[in-house]
Amino acid sequence: MPAAGNLSVRRAIFSLIVFGIAFGQVEAAVVVYLRTIGAPIRDSLGLPRFEPLPLFTAERLGTLHNLVYIELIREASTLIMLAAVAYAVSKNARSWLAAFSLAFGVWDLTFYLWLKIMIGWPASLGTWDILFLLPVPWAAPVAAPALVALSLAIGGAIALTRLPDSVPRTAWSLLMAGAIVLLVSFMWDWRHWVEGGAPRGFPWAIYDIGLLMGFAGFFVGVRPLGSATNQVFDGLRRTQQAGE
Repeated sequence: MPAAGNLSVRRAIFSLIVFGIAFGQVEAAVVVYLRTIGAPIRDSLGLPRFEPLPLFTAERLGTLHNLVYIELIREASTLIMLAAVAYAVSKNARSWLAAFSLAFGVWDLTFYLWLKIMIGWPASLGTWDILFLLPVPWAAPVAAPALVALSLAIGGAIALTRLPDSVPRTAWSLLMAGAIVLLVSFMWDWRHWVEGGAPRGFPWAIYDIGLLMGFAGFFVGVRPLGSATNQVFDGLRRTQQAGE
């Protein structure tokens, strides 16, 4: 089934992957610029030069404090761009979500890859990163968002190639609940970070619950229980008819 009109699924997937890789490089380049701007300030405060945590307040930027608001708008624009490119290759909400997941996942994964290539960061998957600042700071060891991004990329590609005619409400509920739980885990200690605190542990248990709920929602959505049940009943009916 094509993702939009005559556009083939393979072409849509290829385009989303290429976009994600290129956009990941753009995102990484912006982060390099931002860290270069902030490095002298972090040095003066005795903070790690190129690490995003602990945070410092906007007042420390002096005349450059407007950069914070520009960055917030840029983050919102990033999500809008990912949503828009997914919309361009989709024909309904189901295909849009699959396309968005693929684009977002590739973008996020390659963002870290490009940072590693350009500045040798992160040092490991256990290195902490600020993920977003909207609506409050999100932070986690790199392994956490990377695993979510990998899951989104693979799940999005699979969903695009075998898009079901309908998705059970159970699947939507699990996906939504899983996303909310994951967001809670990423924002768990935001007040501490806003106050300039250093990372003091990530709520892996909450994160794992959200990830498992997302996996469950994906499998229920791609392979609806109703379809499997109908196939069983169809098989039983055919067997009964053959016996008669």
